[in-house]
Amino acid sequence: MKILLVEDDQALSKSLTKLLKTQNYSIDTAFDGVEALEYAQAFDYDLIILDVMMPRLDGFGFTEKLRATGNDVAVLMLTAKDSLADRVKGLDLGADDYLVKPFEFDELLARIRAILRRKERSVLSDTLVLGDVTLNVSQKKVTKNGEKIDLTAKEYEVLEYLARNRGHIKTQEQIREHVWDFDYDGESNIIAVLVKNIRKKTGTSDLIKTKRGLGYVIEA
Repeated sequence: MKILLVEDDQALSKSLTKLLKTQNYSIDTAFDGVEALEYAQAFDYDLIILDVMMPRLDGFGFTEKLRATGNDVAVLMLTAKDSLADRVKGLDLGADDYLVKPFEFDELLARIRAILRRKERSVLSDTLVLGDVTLNVSQKKVTKNGEKIDLTAKEYEVLEYLARNRGHIKTQEQIREHVWDFDYDGESNIIAVLVKNIRKKTGTSDLIKTKRGLGYVIEA
């Protein structure tokens, strides 16, 4: 899962980024609402964790502008403002949940899991069927004809990302940006390697099709 963390307190941002990465989330960071909007327009995220009190554009303004563009990415607001009016305002503007500072990291993780489960239920079936290959989204489990397939975390994320976007060609850069952080600078052929591994482990060469010069697609 790819998360955009928007927090102007750089120490807290660094701490949360480190902790979230231990849970195998890919994290991009922004430090104000204007910068966050640029990220949200450029990349696909599963969740935005958003501080309310920020310079240039606060969390309320960010959420209002984000929803006005038609972007329905999940938003979890973080704030020291715990008044009922502020919570209602955030939710009315389109936030999915609201967490008051200070908070325990375990509670943040629980809120993230709950939001993503709700989004998965509203947008997708919990089960994605690709011929004889089936993905259980909530359990991150892949089977073929009922037999479990052991994919690594990154192999699974690539497969799920392409499955969510069936019928749409995704470039290697788009896949890499979704599966890793914005500043990933590892092997340039890593996506090709992961796709090769997925094909081998699922026992099918045409589950993910290569569009030469364009990218990869699971056809609708």
